Amino acid sequence: MPGQCHAQAGAEKAYRFLAEHGFPEGFAARVRECIASHRYRKGNRPTTIEAKILFDADKVDVTGAIGIARTLVYKGQVSEPLYTVLPDGSVCDGTGDGGPSFFQEYKYKLEGLYDKFYTARGAEIAAVRRQAAEAFYSSMLQEVSETQQKGAAMLRAYVD
Repeated sequence: MPGQCHAQAGAEKAYRFLAEHGFPEGFAARVRECIASHRYRKGNRPTTIEAKILFDADKVDVTGAIGIARTLVYKGQVSEPLYTVLPDGSVCDGTGDGGPSFFQEYKYKLEGLYDKFYTARGAEIAAVRRQAAEAFYSSMLQEVSETQQKGAAMLRAYVD
């Protein structure tokens, strides 16, 4: 359901399933806590090693080239642009961007993700993938900015 927190909804669904299928209450509650605390944008941080492993596994999934690809596919599915344009006509790099875009998602979520892992292995995997994500973002920003600038100059020359 749009607007619903997938971590909270998933946590409750898993809890109900486990409880209905005879799993011990304590186990079902721990699974619920793991799932509820895996969401990046909520203040509910993981506290158990199991929750930290789930958190890291979920975040590794959006690192590197695979993470960029997944983000682009999602942005396309929900009809969000790659970038937005500032009032002066230049391409916004995503910093402080009020509107949704790939660049905004990169700056808001993906760029800072690499320092937020709880496990050594999660951090290690993410570190290996980091350069690919940074290189893609930088290349994309450079290409669209150059294209935007050239197009604007051509339009100004044509109008004048």
